[in-house]
Amino acid sequence: MARGATAALLLLLAALLASASPPAAAAAAAEVEERGVLRTNHSGGGYHYNHTLAHILVEYASAVYTSDLTSLFTWTCPRCKGHTKGFKVIEVIVDVENCLQAFVGVSPDPRSVIVAFRGTQQHSVSNWIEDLFWKQLDVTYPGMPDAMVHHGFYSAYYNTTLRHEILKSIQWAWKTYGKLPINVVGHSMGGALASFCALDLSVKFGSQEVELMTFGQPRIGNPAFAAYFSAQVPRTIRVTHQNDIVPHLPPYYYYLGEWTYHHFAREVWLHVIINGNLVTRNVTICDGSGEDPTCSRSVYGISVADHLEYYGITLHADSRGTCQFVMGAANSVYSYVHEVDGAIILSRYPQDPYALESM
Repeated sequence: MARGATAALLLLLAALLASASPPAAAAAAAEVEERGVLRTNHSGGGYHYNHTLAHILVEYASAVYTSDLTSLFTWTCPRCKGHTKGFKVIEVIVDVENCLQAFVGVSPDPRSVIVAFRGTQQHSVSNWIEDLFWKQLDVTYPGMPDAMVHHGFYSAYYNTTLRHEILKSIQWAWKTYGKLPINVVGHSMGGALASFCALDLSVKFGSQEVELMTFGQPRIGNPAFAAYFSAQVPRTIRVTHQNDIVPHLPPYYYYLGEWTYHHFAREVWLHVIINGNLVTRNVTICDGSGEDPTCSRSVYGISVADHLEYYGITLHADSRGTCQFVMGAANSVYSYVHEVDGAIILSRYPQDPYALESM
């Protein structure tokens, strides 16, 4: 999309979002800006934001964008450094047809199973944002008649190879390394898939076994779904950044009740306040509503740049191709390479369906 067209689109979205999700009262916003300090509010739940953990998990959310599958599988890619040193990949799943990518592995710190989902590729973000603005609630979440969700995000997790392979990898990891807790992460569309995955795992294994942290994710369901999600996955942090446009989409129309999209809790809003020469970096812990009017909803989010960087970490693809990936010629670095329904799977365990218990 040309730069002029993108700018025009963002202006249009800003005008529409102004009616969909009005900022908080000016007095409240002015009070926050005047203080310019960390505001904490943990009402409505006992799970706390861990700043150190967020810095670790955002690196996994960045690494999953790697298109060189050999360096990703061996954890030697340029993004496979820093806080994630010592991570061991168990499986990489690339759904070529649906342009999806995820990996499962075991982390030494925090000692846990990591499940990471790739988001939208950088060069298709503008088109994806335009489509996302007009998305409707179009499918009922199973077993919850009042809970409506985004069909595309739901299907991308439940109706592709991803779910089956992720469940198998977690089972293998638990057999090999013990029953470790699970951290599910993702950015952008990957955050939406990570959310459905965390809900799935929490229902299967219990909410105390699963933690979810997403970065710049869109809304994925209505208020009934958000309430159900918060009850099932209480160990959730949804990080937003400054004026990132994606957390504002699909729009929240507060006057539509159950017929609008609604975020689940808990949001953590990263934002900067500039007062003269003083720049204050704030981390605001939002309330338990999922739609705290003093957090990201207090601004008109229209920035794509803020969407592509969190905690100073790049969160977009390292190649220009929409769904491009590269594999090394020597398959000896992979224990097993398999193709299932158009998906390429690199794993450390055999793909024999009888090798693992049915889940």
